[in-house]
Amino acid sequence: MPLPQLRLPHLAAGVTLLLLACGDLPRNAPESAGPAAEDAASFAAARERMVADQIEARGVRDARVLAALRRVPRHEFVPERDRARAYRDGPLPIGHGQTISQPYVVAVMTELAAPGPRDRVLEIGTGSGYQAALLAELAGEVYSIEIVEPLAERATATLERLGYEVHVRHGDGYRGWPEKAPFDAIVVTAAPERVPPALLEQLAEGGRLVIPVGDLYQELEVHRRTAEGIEVERVFAVRFVPMTGEAQER
Repeated sequence: MPLPQLRLPHLAAGVTLLLLACGDLPRNAPESAGPAAEDAASFAAARERMVADQIEARGVRDARVLAALRRVPRHEFVPERDRARAYRDGPLPIGHGQTISQPYVVAVMTELAAPGPRDRVLEIGTGSGYQAALLAELAGEVYSIEIVEPLAERATATLERLGYEVHVRHGDGYRGWPEKAPFDAIVVTAAPERVPPALLEQLAEGGRLVIPVGDLYQELEVHRRTAEGIEVERVFAVRFVPMTGEAQER
């Protein structure tokens, strides 16, 4: 999960940043509409602006990914005190030294993973559960591992409350989830210094591993398994929290 907001030189000039997360109800809304209806309308409007201004404007084009971003209520995955900022252009703290990622980064990683409706997907670093919810909108099966137990428990409760079927496990994701492999896509939301070999081994042929790699300086990489081996694409510079546990020991 990223730390401060990314500074990406390739972004189009003039991109509008989302400064407010609230919108107004339509003028013809019934007078009986209460606070809950007002909140729902405000969050829906903010979510639409997030997708249009922060994500489509920066080049994300996958229609399924954009539709999923419009459906998943990002504000439900942040602490209540920060819900008014849930759709702003940046990460937010979720406790235990972790963050919910910047929306643009989540969108890019999801587009690069390219999960299909019958795909089996693994996420390393459940965090808030937001990325897992997006993957659940797009894939057939989603498995997610979180090393911080309170975050794993909270994400599980949030995903279940919102009706997302995601298999969440508390543990170290360095060795993946071998008993559920192979995976058509693996998304890693913390940065190891080197790609964990087990994650590459658990990729199905044609599968994609999307992962930030490095120490102080990191790059977002896509590793694709082909019949000939692994192909690597480096996307852009990023800054994520380090992968902890066995990744640090090694």
